[in-house]
Amino acid sequence: MLVKFKINGDPVEVRLKSGDRLLVDVLREDLKLTGTKHGCGIGACGTCTVIIDGEPIASCLQLAALCEGAEIKTIEGVAGAAALHPIQQAFVDKSALQCGICIPGHVISACALFEKTPHPTDAEIRASVDSVYCRCTGYSRIFDAYREAMALMSKAGKA
Repeated sequence: MLVKFKINGDPVEVRLKSGDRLLVDVLREDLKLTGTKHGCGIGACGTCTVIIDGEPIASCLQLAALCEGAEIKTIEGVAGAAALHPIQQAFVDKSALQCGICIPGHVISACALFEKTPHPTDAEIRASVDSVYCRCTGYSRIFDAYREAMALMSKAGKA
């Protein structure tokens, strides 16, 4: 089965041997986009979050065969070639990372939030932060990184 979609703006074709392959596996194994992490495997932890057609989705629950024609954004598609995206820079600036497993999911969740709501409320930020499980940071630095990202994007004219 041949599935065609765009990944980080580039058209790709993936030949699936079966229709039950998960998107997270296709991304990591077939397309070598290993930034998307395997986590819980049941869609609860958020570490495998990608954006599909504008919506944050747990790629561990998404069948790749159902992505025909979709626009998919992974962590590899967030930064430009010359510099980090303001969201990524905010996570660095606020030391909002430790082991790094959850960070791609957090950055992608933040991207999805800011694309829809350039100036989210604290409650909207909290809901986005809560969508990705972190075992290390206690969330306060991650929450601060969202606020910093909002400021950086406003300053750069991206919000």
